[in-house]
Amino acid sequence: MVCDSEFSEILMAEIAEAGFDTFMETDKGFEAYTEGKKFDSDLLDSILGKYRHVSPLVFFRDEVKKQNWNEEWEKNVEPIFVEDQCLVRAEFHHIEKKFLYEIIITPKMSFGTGHHQTTYLMLKNQMQIDHQDKIVMDAGCGTAILSIMASKLGAKKIEAFDIDEWSVINGNENAEINRCQNITIQQGKINGLKFENDFELILANINRNILLDEMKYYSAALVSGGHLLLSGFYEKDISDLKQEAQKFDLTELRRDSRETWACLLLQKK
Repeated sequence: MVCDSEFSEILMAEIAEAGFDTFMETDKGFEAYTEGKKFDSDLLDSILGKYRHVSPLVFFRDEVKKQNWNEEWEKNVEPIFVEDQCLVRAEFHHIEKKFLYEIIITPKMSFGTGHHQTTYLMLKNQMQIDHQDKIVMDAGCGTAILSIMASKLGAKKIEAFDIDEWSVINGNENAEINRCQNITIQQGKINGLKFENDFELILANINRNILLDEMKYYSAALVSGGHLLLSGFYEKDISDLKQEAQKFDLTELRRDSRETWACLLLQKK
């Protein structure tokens, strides 16, 4: 797939719904893989059609021999440095400099490595929020990178979930690697899951449409005075998200941006 870099992660998430289960970013976009012809071609065409009006897209199909995709990923992935306070790395990276926070991520088939602007924004803004002894939700957790950061920031308990089975498996593996024993990960959507407690902080790095659709559930799950940190959308989408948030007693505290991508911190009245 040849596409603008800011669309890569969103398109990978969408295309995963069509049956592709392994992804590798490239200089011009990304490559998506599935076994044989186990994908929904109609859904794929629909997804590509939805994004063609906002970004030039070129999609090539080819058959390749099986290979070790994790090994291929390891050849290209680089460590991430967030505000010179947090290091996100793979197990095979060896960085001499010490950071206040260090997160080890092995993404496999899940999303969220810190390379995308929205994940960077979430990590940066998490470090500015008091997590100490709080109960936190990580909505659409992917690799569980935000859950791990919440744990390292002193959260008491993190309830994470994702619709993708691979994310649940990979998220649990990453939580174990980082020795975060207070993270629980479920498979499903927020409106189909049960939680033991209301939340003092909710983290959601998904995409504009899902955030708009699930805003009511985030608000319902938050305690009064609780915070909602959102990303996965562009600066131009902020007004739509704020308008929807206001319907559910959520008001803006601050915003942040990085290369046209945006992050919003909201508080429940």
